[in-house]
Amino acid sequence: MDSPFDRNGLYSGLYGFFAELTPDGFGWLAYLLAGAIIVFIVVNGVMLLTAFETYMERRVLGRFQTRLGPNRVGPFGLLQPFADVLKLIMKEDLRPAMADRLTFFLAPVIMVGAILLVAAVVPFGPNTFLADLNIGVLFIVGIPTIATVAMFLGGWGSGNRFALLGAARAVAMLISYEVPMIVSLAGVLLLAGSMSLVDVVEAQRLPFIVLQPLGFFVFLVAASAEMNRSPFDLMEAESELTAGFHTEFSGIRFGLLQLAEFGELVIISAVLAVIFVSGWQNPFVSPDYAQWLPGQVWFLLKLVFFLLLFTWIRATLPRMRVDQVMAFAWKALFPLAIINTLVTAVLVVAWPEPEYGQLWLIAAINWAVAIACLVLFSRFLERHRERPTASVQLVEIPAEAS
Repeated sequence: MDSPFDRNGLYSGLYGFFAELTPDGFGWLAYLLAGAIIVFIVVNGVMLLTAFETYMERRVLGRFQTRLGPNRVGPFGLLQPFADVLKLIMKEDLRPAMADRLTFFLAPVIMVGAILLVAAVVPFGPNTFLADLNIGVLFIVGIPTIATVAMFLGGWGSGNRFALLGAARAVAMLISYEVPMIVSLAGVLLLAGSMSLVDVVEAQRLPFIVLQPLGFFVFLVAASAEMNRSPFDLMEAESELTAGFHTEFSGIRFGLLQLAEFGELVIISAVLAVIFVSGWQNPFVSPDYAQWLPGQVWFLLKLVFFLLLFTWIRATLPRMRVDQVMAFAWKALFPLAIINTLVTAVLVVAWPEPEYGQLWLIAAINWAVAIACLVLFSRFLERHRERPTASVQLVEIPAEAS
């Protein structure tokens, strides 16, 4: 059985270096040091990208709202994320008297751990990754659900009704949107013939966003819902639930929750870059020719593109109602994912090893199906739109009762 580190050029180089320095019989020490250095690089890389994302999102949202955004700490406000971290560390860490001590402590830690686990299998360059799992696609859709479970633990353990309601919404959205997300990846797996993320990148003679437009749309929407991004940010809706599941968290625990939330955005953007836009490959020049930028740079550029896309969506779309969010998952996304899988399966049977020209024919068919489905489902949802039958009314409570 091949090791998940076999194709990792960085690991091989570090292991060879330490193996020459360590005496005979201490090969395990070289293995340990090489692995520790790569883990250190990946973890700190994710944290730095998360800090950059928080800065970029606040600056871009500021532009959307005709204001400047953070611009006081450091040149152009670049040090604002680090000032925020310092402020959270220095703040008092409060725990409600009714909170469950164990779950209240574990929830932020588990959420951050789940995000870092997903980062371990994302290839960010040729032969540059922590591990190449042969079930990588299954891993990246399974592990983030641990973060949702941690979210529920945090909401339940807070001893706060608003926090529990926010956590319950998180679980409901996970169950609703996880199914179409997984089904949307079936088309990618049919085309790539492997669940390894490295193989998925190398199988993209045409980026899968061209061959799988409907699958990309379903995955993007489902991922937005699972990340609690607008217009699906119901689990911490300020006007309804104060701050949702993290109402009672403060200090460094709140900082860890924010790290997990924005870190998940970075990881999902990286996964989108790997699965749908060829990861580290140059989109303009074939890998058979000389490249003028390293693959890692192309990967980062694509990752930043998706970060900007999510920010644009947040600044544009209003929050949906909870019944609309649930209905959209089961009445639109799930059927669209099934249709995409069936059409892709038929095309793969028709052209099991397509030539380059046949790939463009497959793309044309998939785009026609995607446009037709989106138009038909939009009209169906508009025609069967459910309007609220009652509005919220304030009730005056007698002073003696309160």
